[in-house]
Amino acid sequence: MSHRHFHKHKLKELYNTGFERNSTTQSGRLINNNGTANLKKTGVPVWQSISIYHTLLRMNRIMFFLSIFIVYSIVNFVFALIYTFIGVEHLTGSDMGQTFFWRFTKAFFFSCQTLTTVGYGHVAPTGLLANFVASIESLLGILVFAIVTGLIYGRFSRPRAYLMFSDNMLIAPHKHGKALMLRMATYKNNHITDVEAQLTLAVHTEEHGKNVTRYYPLPLEIPKISSLALSWTIVHPINEDSPLYQYDKDQINHAKLEVIVVIKGFDDHFSNIVQQRTSYTHKQIVYGAKYLPMFERSADGNYTIVELDKINAHEPANLPEEVVVAES
Repeated sequence: MSHRHFHKHKLKELYNTGFERNSTTQSGRLINNNGTANLKKTGVPVWQSISIYHTLLRMNRIMFFLSIFIVYSIVNFVFALIYTFIGVEHLTGSDMGQTFFWRFTKAFFFSCQTLTTVGYGHVAPTGLLANFVASIESLLGILVFAIVTGLIYGRFSRPRAYLMFSDNMLIAPHKHGKALMLRMATYKNNHITDVEAQLTLAVHTEEHGKNVTRYYPLPLEIPKISSLALSWTIVHPINEDSPLYQYDKDQINHAKLEVIVVIKGFDDHFSNIVQQRTSYTHKQIVYGAKYLPMFERSADGNYTIVELDKINAHEPANLPEEVVVAES
């Protein structure tokens, strides 16, 4: 698709996407499926480029608790070594073992009790040095568990949209023409109102021997809905005002396209605005298909069943004959 086609229809080009127009500086897709930007920052030390707080808030749940366990074990291991080298004999109530491993395990479990401020009372430090180390560890334990408690609360209370998107976008028949469609729904028991959708098309093309990325807004048939109760099929009509107007099936399959999707709405439970984004590459666009229904009435007719496992269910569909527009 030539750059001349886009100027012929006087399409509005976007310059405020936050991405560079020079494609030689970019690789792969712009936005990952999970909504994160597909980039890596260098030029500064690792401890400056990574926010531990944001990383722990967004980390996978299993990895989050595994990280807490690893840090907990490392801290106790270090203090256990300190107690062992001070001498287990300075821990009253501890049985004196003959091996280093026996003495270390006693010191390790005493460290666990001190760090968590449990203090069973069976073992207690004696001597100035052992008591000093135990007091430092107790202070560290209070600080660490206060931080962990705050992180758990932050992860639990952080506003999220909890949106599920279809795996593919479809070019489907629509009102005697065709349209680009995607489907989405909420997968939790939250309720989002005043939901807005914004689609941006990124076209990677070559101009004068240079790779260039141009960005175009994709106008939607319905850009905003009052409530996302069931599912929402977002529709971009492919007409003469669409950047996709002259793309046929082969061009869709071979063009370097990416559609960036941004969803924003108000969550009643959080009483806050939530946002989620994703993107689709040309490999995820199915040409000539339509979505199948994903909700139905219950057997007793008292409620509606939303079948989230069918969000990507589609079948082949005939499109109207291609409109050929001659290049001038």
